[in-house]
Amino acid sequence: MYDAVIFDNDGVLLQLTGMPPHYEGARDAFAAVGVDDPAEEDVEAMSLGVTIPDLKRVCERYDLDPETFWRARDRELARLQQAEMRAGRKEPYDDIEHLSALDRPLGVVSSNQDATVEFAFEYFDLDRHFETVYGRPPTVESLRRKKPEPYYIEQALSDLGTRDALYVGDSETDIQAAHAAGIDAAFVRRSHRADTVLSSTPDYEVDSLEGIVELLATGSASD
Repeated sequence: MYDAVIFDNDGVLLQLTGMPPHYEGARDAFAAVGVDDPAEEDVEAMSLGVTIPDLKRVCERYDLDPETFWRARDRELARLQQAEMRAGRKEPYDDIEHLSALDRPLGVVSSNQDATVEFAFEYFDLDRHFETVYGRPPTVESLRRKKPEPYYIEQALSDLGTRDALYVGDSETDIQAAHAAGIDAAFVRRSHRADTVLSSTPDYEVDSLEGIVELLATGSASD
């Protein structure tokens, strides 16, 4: 059942980053490009879930080059998330060791920054589980390619040498990206997704990584 498994990172393998570092990172990015007192609504818009229209609108307001500002934004967010990991506020979930029971090639596709993902996998010794890992490079183009677009999942599939794979995520965009790539999706309903109502239908739903192990062993997900 499936030649490979590809995982989202935040909310699946690692705990989510709290909102304060996102806001602080956005403010620090504005300061880095010479904007010392950005409007609070613009800080919020640049903190999480940024779209290209959002980025262009904000950069036009402050006469900023989008590529320059976005590099600063991703740099500051990565720096603060690395600090969260060092402080023990962003760690792998307790069930991370269930990855060792998956006897097939594994990959990761995350919409978080390359620098954040690379640091996490080295810091927590997660590299040993995976054959290919994709974060998002600090470019505006990466915003066009991130989930729900299937671009990075397609890259991972190519690296793994298969189209018969399962994508494991915790968001609507994870399901959409997997299906756009032509593969099945498993939704991990951890506590932060307990009340999430999905408009896209996953092929499976589990509540832990152990559930993924059981799914691959038995061909069905337990309740």
